[in-house]
Formats: sequence, C-alpha cells, structure tokens
Amino acid sequence: MTESRSNTTTPGLPTRPEDVPAAFAARFNSGDAGAVRELYEERAAFVPESGDAVHGDAEIAAANAPFLALGLPITVRPRHIHVAGDIALLIVDWEIGAGEARSTATDVVRRGADGCWRYVIDSPFGAAPGQDYFA
Repeated sequence: MTESRSNTTTPGLPTRPEDVPAAFAARFNSGDAGAVRELYEERAAFVPESGDAVHGDAEIAAANAPFLALGLPITVRPRHIHVAGDIALLIVDWEIGAGEARSTATDVVRRGADGCWRYVIDSPFGAAPGQDYFA
C-alpha cells in the first residue's frame, strides 16, 4: 500500500527519487522543522544514532531537532540510488557545517499516489556503524 499525505502534487516535494536528498537539504537549511517533516510518510521510521527507530510526527521532529538546532547548513552527496518501481534505496554522504556532524545515510523512499517521493525509513547513520559522528 502506498501512503500519501494528499492526492495532488505538493509543491516543492521531489517527484524523482534522486531529488530527495537535495529537497531534504533545502528544507533543512531553511531551518523550518515543519518543511523537513513534510518529506516523511505518515508512518515513516527515523533511526537516530542510538539505532532505536522512532515513528510519528512528534518523535521524528524531536530526533531531527538537535541537528536543526546547530543552525548550520547540511551538504548532501548521493552515492547510490537504486530504484525498484515506487521504492528506492538512497545511500547519501552528508555533513553539517564544517564537520560538526557527518555520516552516510541509508534511506528508503517511496513514491506516493500524488507522484511525490517521501522517506519511509530515514537512517542518517545507517551505513557507518560504530563511528564517532560528532567530531
């Protein structure tokens, strides 16, 4: 089942999986937590550094809050994007500021009924276990 927040294309949301990282960076860099949250499906999972997934608007916003609170821009560099129909796996190197936080994300996105791609699983530390992320 494909989840979607609306049945019409939402302006500013990515319509191709390869555009999700840049859309995330633009929204993150705006400092608008609500804009960041729009990139997630309603039942999405966010996997913080602890590895214990959180779900729901409030928990995902809380997990993203420390990164947004840094007030520094994020840079994203997609490494691999693998698409299978309406689902894609994204491997993305990211860095906040000048190395205040960095890692490699392993994310799953899905195309909704509105044609927009959103996170199903956002695992910003997924590809680099055991690393000291906040240098």
